[in-house]
Amino acid sequence: MNNTDPASDVPLDDSPAHRIAVAVERFGEKNVAERAASLLRGGNEGEEFLLWVGGRHAQGVLDGAPPLYWPEVWGARALNYVWDESCESAVIAGLSDRAWRVREMCARVCLGRKIGGPQSLSPLLSDENERVRIAGARAIAEVGDAENAPALTAMLRDPEKEVRRAAQQSLVRLAKRLDRPLA
Repeated sequence: MNNTDPASDVPLDDSPAHRIAVAVERFGEKNVAERAASLLRGGNEGEEFLLWVGGRHAQGVLDGAPPLYWPEVWGARALNYVWDESCESAVIAGLSDRAWRVREMCARVCLGRKIGGPQSLSPLLSDENERVRIAGARAIAEVGDAENAPALTAMLRDPEKEVRRAAQQSLVRLAKRLDRPLA
């Protein structure tokens, strides 16, 4: 099956990880990372790059579907697979984006890249969206400090079961990473 766009040779149906790996082979790691960060910041990196990071879904946007927040989400998601230190500020800024999907994806990048810190991630623990709260708790477990324990403990009373579960797991992870019990 040919799953590429004939005009651009982008493997549209492949996983994001594979598309980004192929893009890195063609364009270089720093180039792809910087362009992904540009998308996250709201920049226009052209139709072909949008296909690299968004795949078949990006084709829908290019065919006329409303882009909403998707280019920013795809830019952030790409940073899970490709990285340059210059991208950190875009990810941190994305933690306060108005679109919850962008905030969630940026928190996931913070988790994976071990970037951010309590000051930038703490607001996510009380976000209106449960998926953002979960992603924020998981990221805090990797980059937070003991002062984050009370906020994670408060999340154990969250109305959403998955948030409570993530908070408990994050408290355990934070204590283990800090090699000390948390009150």
